[in-house]
Amino acid sequence: MSFEMILKIAGIGLLVGILVIVLDQANRKEISQLTVLAGVVVVLYIVVQAVGDLFSLVKSVFQLY
Repeated sequence: MSFEMILKIAGIGLLVGILVIVLDQANRKEISQLTVLAGVVVVLYIVVQAVGDLFSLVKSVFQLY
């Protein structure tokens, strides 16, 4: 897990948090919840890619398959 990925995830969380606050103030609770859901999906996509890279690295290090 690189420092760049941590910053990317933190930036997404910060952006989603700001959007949620703004949308809640504008009485757009439904869109706010969809924004949170979209943020979670994007972060999960990034994490799944990182885990896939980790598994391929472990496979190459131990010469599996």
